[in-house]
Amino acid sequence: MSMHRLLLCLSLLFSSGLFWHIAAQTGYPITPVPFTAVKVAPATFWGQRLQASREVTVPLAFSKCESEGRYKNFEQAAEHLKDPSKVFKVNGVGFSFDDTDPYKTIEGASYLLQTYPDKQLRHYVDSVIDIIAKAQEPDGYLYTARTKNPANPHHWAGNRRWVKEEDLSHELYNLGHMVEGAIAHYQATGSRKFLDIAKRYADCVCREVGPRPGQACVVPGHQIAEMALARLYLATGERKYLDEAKFFLDYRGKTTITHDYSQAHRPVVEQDEAVGHAVRAAYMYAGMADVAALTGDSAYIRAVDRIWENIVAKKLYITGGIGATASGEAFGKDYELPNMSAYCETCAAIGNVYVNYRLFLLHGESKYYDVLERTLYNGLISGVSLQGDGFFYPNPLESMGQHQRQAWFGCACCPSNICRFIPSLPGYVYAVRDRSVYVNLFLSNASQFSVGGKKVAISQQTDYPWDGDVRLTIDKNQAGAFALKLRIPGWVRGKVVPSSLYHYADDVQLTATCSVNGETIQATPAPDGYLTIDRHWKKGDLVCLHFDMEPRVVRANNSVEADQGRVSIEWGPLVYCAEHPDNDFDVMSVLLNQKPKFRLGKAEIAGTHITTLTTDAQTLSFDKQGRLNASDAELVLIPYYAWCHRGSGKMRVWLPRDLSATTPAQPATSL
Repeated sequence: MSMHRLLLCLSLLFSSGLFWHIAAQTGYPITPVPFTAVKVAPATFWGQRLQASREVTVPLAFSKCESEGRYKNFEQAAEHLKDPSKVFKVNGVGFSFDDTDPYKTIEGASYLLQTYPDKQLRHYVDSVIDIIAKAQEPDGYLYTARTKNPANPHHWAGNRRWVKEEDLSHELYNLGHMVEGAIAHYQATGSRKFLDIAKRYADCVCREVGPRPGQACVVPGHQIAEMALARLYLATGERKYLDEAKFFLDYRGKTTITHDYSQAHRPVVEQDEAVGHAVRAAYMYAGMADVAALTGDSAYIRAVDRIWENIVAKKLYITGGIGATASGEAFGKDYELPNMSAYCETCAAIGNVYVNYRLFLLHGESKYYDVLERTLYNGLISGVSLQGDGFFYPNPLESMGQHQRQAWFGCACCPSNICRFIPSLPGYVYAVRDRSVYVNLFLSNASQFSVGGKKVAISQQTDYPWDGDVRLTIDKNQAGAFALKLRIPGWVRGKVVPSSLYHYADDVQLTATCSVNGETIQATPAPDGYLTIDRHWKKGDLVCLHFDMEPRVVRANNSVEADQGRVSIEWGPLVYCAEHPDNDFDVMSVLLNQKPKFRLGKAEIAGTHITTLTTDAQTLSFDKQGRLNASDAELVLIPYYAWCHRGSGKMRVWLPRDLSATTPAQPATSL
């Protein structure tokens, strides 16, 4: 088929509302099963998270958009467009990217609407879109930080469109989140209402920003437009959006600003190290993967592969977080992974998931999902409370009590990003390539999708991550024979991460076992990390997968100075920490045994049941004469994601096992 005919077909499919059922046009060799096809079971680990998102987080975000003036910005911009004599104060009342908070919340609400139809929520979303629409200028430009006061816009915006885009204006960042939200809204509802608004802004950008004479030759200061425009190309079949995304990448490092903070220090195809602002970086790497998949630009893929190797080998926290330093919210140097001052922004964790997800779709190796799962269960969901109403911006691995969850932030990128990510989780579970079905995440769900154009339905029942038993049932199969590819997690195979950055420092050996309809089969994964079962599947076929789960002791590479002499503790995909409410002593004074043994327990935090780990340890302290005393203690550990639900206090992920790393408690001082 010619490119012209392909794009025509895509356009027709889109206009008829059928596009989102034709998943194979992503450009990636592996096609994800969309979130619309996977129903997560309620009252499960992820079912509870989705419920909290639906009932608490998304409504809270919409209420904050009201109370914090996000809607008011659009209303004031609309008033100016209606009567140019009316202008409104811009400086001192927010950020130039505040428009994205409604966009991101609409995106999350749209995912929820597909899974949990709610007429009241849909009506509310439509009313918000109406407010947004009225702020759009006649040529499609939509940026309230300028429109509501063109002569005196936000001081980050510059005196003309695009002149400060590479610095602080965020005009293209706003576009990116608008497009992402609009496509999710269309995908979930079939309505083009928001999509047409986003498309008009994208058309304005394509006309005004580019390398041709008369255009503003700038690239996004804060990336995300790249992957958003790639998605818009898929949704419409209009090549100009993909060309614009590729321009943004090809010209990076060749325009006015060329520093590493925004990954503009050199052309993207020459980059080999993760540097600068971690969120911008991750969004750019994800955009590079998207554009590479759609254009076949292998230089992009090679560059992202090099950068990924740098991250997982030298710049990844044990929690899957990225971004070591608050200065610039940025990656640090190789092996610079401090704990107390770790930034690990929640948005960066979401970006890390995006990158690893796309690299899996490109390469089909489980190692990318090993990193994704580590990030998902630890450094990402730590960013939102179990109730869904308390947030972290940074996610440190150690605290003296200076950290606490917040109901919202003036810079609200993390809460609104959580709004859009958690409801999208069902789209990360399964994927299809030709006649192979990948099972990448383990959570109770029911799904239906196509293999070779024929319907297949699979369901999972599991208490993962609390135990390692997974039951997969073939509920329908019209596709005949196909290969079921079951990911055997790296933590089962003895790999903390796919590099030498961390390693297990105990003598525990875990195994995986598998049976089909009660008959045991060999559960040895292939080099790609998957156990592949290729057969003619029948309705009712049952696959039982078992992963051994025991607490594990992890050491960091000796080059990580912050973790020398310390270990972290894991159980399945979960990283654990010691926190003050569970221990009646200073958790900073603990010294673990050389060969710690652990006991499993149960506890409840914020109304949610968790599994605790308890081990015998010692606490060290100096008495008033300066002598070092050691006392026996029972140390209780909880999952890292659950910390700081019971008040602020001391917390530590990396625990001393060597005397050189200890911090003995000091005697109380008398007044």
